[in-house]
Amino acid sequence: MRLLAVRQLVLSVLVVVLTVAPHQGGDRKKEAAAPGEKVIWLDPADPSLFDFQYGLAGSEQAPRPPFSFVNEDLSRTTPKINVTDARGVRWNVKWGDEAVPSIFCTRLASACGYLVEPEYFVASGRIDKVHDLQRVRRYVLDDGSFVNARFQLRTDSPKYLKGEYWPLVNNPFLGSREFAGMKILMLLVSNWDKRDSNFGIFEDASAGNRRYLYVQTDWGASLGRFGNPFTRSKWNCKEFADQTEGFVEGIDKGRIKWGFGDWDDIRVSDARWLLQYLGKITDTQIRLGLSTSGATAQETDCYAQALRQRIDQLQRAVAVQTTRK
Repeated sequence: MRLLAVRQLVLSVLVVVLTVAPHQGGDRKKEAAAPGEKVIWLDPADPSLFDFQYGLAGSEQAPRPPFSFVNEDLSRTTPKINVTDARGVRWNVKWGDEAVPSIFCTRLASACGYLVEPEYFVASGRIDKVHDLQRVRRYVLDDGSFVNARFQLRTDSPKYLKGEYWPLVNNPFLGSREFAGMKILMLLVSNWDKRDSNFGIFEDASAGNRRYLYVQTDWGASLGRFGNPFTRSKWNCKEFADQTEGFVEGIDKGRIKWGFGDWDDIRVSDARWLLQYLGKITDTQIRLGLSTSGATAQETDCYAQALRQRIDQLQRAVAVQTTRK
């Protein structure tokens, strides 16, 4: 228990500071060139103990009202604004069909050891001094009241390297089980948004030695249909469930054949490694994570069942390959 407590303390410090200034600009295929340790994953110990309600940062770091308006964030395509809370902490607030999947998927990824940005669901609230709203007007009333928002923490340390990305086709982790595990999670939740700018780099010198934290910064395009620009969707459980039966099609020469997507380089051994962590996550945790991210009771039932079916398919495929050996 002492080792677990120490680990949680260390990771909590990391996650609390692992926050980001607004992400803007186009997709530039750059990567931090300065020397330093590169980190994409940390051992999560026992994922069955992970807090799916508040995430690794815990309830203590949750946003506290009253909220004050700073400005509207017009970057990317989803409606967002920047606010401060009662403690003066800065938050980026998002609405729409990316809000709930973003929160839940960061919980799932964090439980499996991947670095994420702290996010919280706020069911309702009020933002003081809102003015001159554009895209957010449909979500924030004239008096500043709102419902069903994703709050993402913003601080200055570690430093978000604006314009520095790690493209999925060119990064320091190619061929590693940790990178393959992240791609499996993306497929598990049907995250189809592979833009370079969704994969940010943070420079952290808080411990004395410089290191770079490699983070998938946007999980919003998830939990819908995986497909092309004409067929794909976000936060649509019927379409998510419709693709679930054929999530894993089989195994070919030690690699997993997926029912969708174009990743044919994920090895069975990669899935076996990830399932050491993913396989320990319980249905209770999944349901708690969904409901406290803003899913309705019906949506929670639908997604919890589909996600369990997908994980079971992955476990069966790994078991069959192991038996054949």
